[in-house]
Amino acid sequence: MTLLDAGTWHGTLYSDGWVEAAGGTAAVRSPATRDEIGVVGVANAADVARACARGAEAQRAWAATSYPERAAVLRRAGQLWEQHAAEVGEWLVREAGSIPPKAGVETDTAAQECYEAAALASRPLGEIIPSAQPRLSLVRRVPVGVVGVIAPFNFPLILSIRSVAPALALGNAVVLKPDLRTAVCGGLAIARVFEEAGLPDGLLHVLPGGVETGEALVADPHVRVISFTGSTAAGRKVGEAAARHLKRAHLELGGNSALIVLDDADLDLAVSAGAWGSFLHQGQICMTTGRHLVHESLTDRYVAALAEKADHLPVGDPAKEQVALGPIIDERQRDKIHSLVSASVDAGARLAAGGRYDGLFYRPTVLADVTPTTPAYAQEVFGPVAPVLTFSDPDEAVALARDTEYGLSLGILGRDVMRAMALADRIPSGIVHINDQTVGDEAVAPFGGVGASGTGSRFGGPAANVEAFTETQWLTVQGDISRYPF
Repeated sequence: MTLLDAGTWHGTLYSDGWVEAAGGTAAVRSPATRDEIGVVGVANAADVARACARGAEAQRAWAATSYPERAAVLRRAGQLWEQHAAEVGEWLVREAGSIPPKAGVETDTAAQECYEAAALASRPLGEIIPSAQPRLSLVRRVPVGVVGVIAPFNFPLILSIRSVAPALALGNAVVLKPDLRTAVCGGLAIARVFEEAGLPDGLLHVLPGGVETGEALVADPHVRVISFTGSTAAGRKVGEAAARHLKRAHLELGGNSALIVLDDADLDLAVSAGAWGSFLHQGQICMTTGRHLVHESLTDRYVAALAEKADHLPVGDPAKEQVALGPIIDERQRDKIHSLVSASVDAGARLAAGGRYDGLFYRPTVLADVTPTTPAYAQEVFGPVAPVLTFSDPDEAVALARDTEYGLSLGILGRDVMRAMALADRIPSGIVHINDQTVGDEAVAPFGGVGASGTGSRFGGPAANVEAFTETQWLTVQGDISRYPF
């Protein structure tokens, strides 16, 4: 069986079956070649309204379905991700510009997210609490109803399925808006998997679209929770809109994560970790290592080794050759990256490697002699750029790491683990890795940042997922009706 037969989805939406989109169609293009590789439907506000209303209708029966039935659908979805990993992975390479190993991480994680969600269906969802009255008093978690999911282009499959799977497992309906640039691997593939897994009609709607689609989803009265992953600027707008409609918004936003290289770190391993943290998927990751803070005794050697590594990393079309970096997603993002690099050099930074591009292929870039105000250091680049700043003592490293509005991920490299942990205690961050770089995620782990990086750990692991996709209800039961004074 071919999962993504273009005859199934060509120019349509998945909304209670494959239907024509009221908002028209959009071309799917390979960022490596700019060739058209498909056509997807574009949802408008009317599509969103119909999907949300249908989801609210179907959700009631789904919430009443036994947990073994819900778990079985999620397990089957996990198996389908494994069976179709090569096919979906090919779309991740062609549509998202992923290198094959990164595509494999996405399909493997998608399967794991579904298996973890299957276990979530049978998780205890309440507790007995004391009451001053002669009655049974319970706190229980109940489905919210309809969950809206808005996902980005960079890890399109993981950043969609990590909300879709647990929300469904807990008895909700889901309306997913994937980024139009990755609507197949980040949206329609999910629709096909759950269709084949036997998810009842009406519970999952995949509506690719732009700003209008997202605004309609946030505003729809049937949607009680919004799960958003994207830029901090867009996340602020989503949070503001959700607040006006008195609904919860779980926001996983941008970052400018620091990697602290202490004086006792193994230099070769530190350089390898730093390169992976900054250059994986062309730096288009919220957790990307955006700031390399290196002890003054290692800085010169670190910059030289990192630059040499960057110069030798192959960049090209991952669908045609074995490369370390593929294309930037589009011209707009490439131009943003290059403007920050150019402004940094103009401000006095030294270009140790990279700083040039061919089409959408941007060379891995190392910037030395940077200051805290260097543009590519002070701002989130979302590209393959590694700015290196030196520090003289741990207190200075802490001050530099804290000097940002973001707080998503932190890496600290050094042989003295307890010293590294003591430093981590002084730096606000949703994620901390001792002796690893800043990029990492697991289906069983809570994920999220603080500050401008979002509203905390809102995904991953049973506790965070239950908190995200259910409501708290107080329920009391007593044998007789109470007698009151009037």
